[in-house]
Amino acid sequence: MTDADFRPQQPVQDDVIDLQDFLKLAGLVDTGGEAKFLIQTGEVRLNGEVETRRRKKIRRGDRVTLDGQEHLVDF
Repeated sequence: MTDADFRPQQPVQDDVIDLQDFLKLAGLVDTGGEAKFLIQTGEVRLNGEVETRRRKKIRRGDRVTLDGQEHLVDF
């Protein structure tokens, strides 16, 4: 047996991503600092509602709006 055999199983969370990470992944912001600022100042909407939590977990199919443009979450 190896050390890998004793590691606890981690749940796979491929269906969720942090809001701030999605903004970076989608190319809507250049830096994490920019994502943090835009989210915390209420400039980002998630499914039509203002979202100020940058670590908010979002899922495929959610809709993120920034600068009046809606983006479908798909990663």
